[in-house]
Amino acid sequence: MKKILVTGGAGFIGSAVARYIISETTDSVVVVDKLTYAGNLASLAPVSQSERFAFEQVDICDRQALDDVFARHQPDLVMHLAAESHVDRSIDGPAAFIETNILGTYTLLEAARGWWNTLADDKKSAFRFHHISTDEVYGDLHGSDDFFTETTPYAPSSPYSASKAGSDHLVRAWLRTYGLPTLVTNCSNNYGPYHFPEKLIPLTILNALAGKTLPVYGNGQQVRDWLYVEDHARALYRVVTTGVVGETYNIGGHNERQNIDVVRTVCALLEELVPQKPEGVARYQDLITYVTDRPGHDERYAIDAAKIERELGWTPQETFETGMRKTVQWYLANQAWWQQVLDGSYQGERLGLKG
Repeated sequence: MKKILVTGGAGFIGSAVARYIISETTDSVVVVDKLTYAGNLASLAPVSQSERFAFEQVDICDRQALDDVFARHQPDLVMHLAAESHVDRSIDGPAAFIETNILGTYTLLEAARGWWNTLADDKKSAFRFHHISTDEVYGDLHGSDDFFTETTPYAPSSPYSASKAGSDHLVRAWLRTYGLPTLVTNCSNNYGPYHFPEKLIPLTILNALAGKTLPVYGNGQQVRDWLYVEDHARALYRVVTTGVVGETYNIGGHNERQNIDVVRTVCALLEELVPQKPEGVARYQDLITYVTDRPGHDERYAIDAAKIERELGWTPQETFETGMRKTVQWYLANQAWWQQVLDGSYQGERLGLKG
């Protein structure tokens, strides 16, 4: 049984990882999260009472607090998901992205290295630092037949993706320079339960239910590869437990869709599942509104996930159709969760989590 420290574990992907580890394995989880706007303890409620779960409210830029966490919990593995991740927010305020994604990753690497250096040889050789990144570090693809591979050159377009690219380089440098056993994964767009409502799919669901406009950037023809978050959690656990030190693994959902088609898919599912529409709405897709495109908006992302399938045996279980249906159904069944996010009350919750 391993003890796994998960940074950003109250966020969208991090909480999915924590829920997966507690529900599907015998390992223990220590969630470290600063609880910024994107951190939501309610996303951990399904596993928060487990004896194998612990929570620490810590900023990854705080070295002393991190050292205390490592000394107290003595993790075997680190899964680093803590990051500022919303592109629009990075355009409006890039400083937080530089601080958290670059300085925070550096501080966590140093804390992990300090802990790793205290370990006995057998524990030291088994330790892993798994850095979870994004396909956005590669820039974008202009042809319809090209895919991002693990050797695609970096060409980030936004402050967000540039900060993630910087953190990727730091992680690889700590392996090369200090021997810290690191791995890196780069994933495509995630979607699914507990997704913060500012993101495209939950925003579309909740706006449609409220009879509000469904904003689509530019012409809506930007292409993304969509990965169901629970598939991603399974992949991340596979990498941290069986991946090869020093390797990079791309994780994708094999589901390329234009943004406009994603919005139309949500509308079609709502037509079926919630035929009683808000007053004045004849069809959900009538709410679609095209807005000024995002600065530097990448045209297309597409992941070649052949390496992780070939070497680690992982493939996504959900298709775009099954994952989207599950996602819409989850939001319909969990109004209490997203209502707390919309009204801001989630930020005051503690849910009795253990330290």
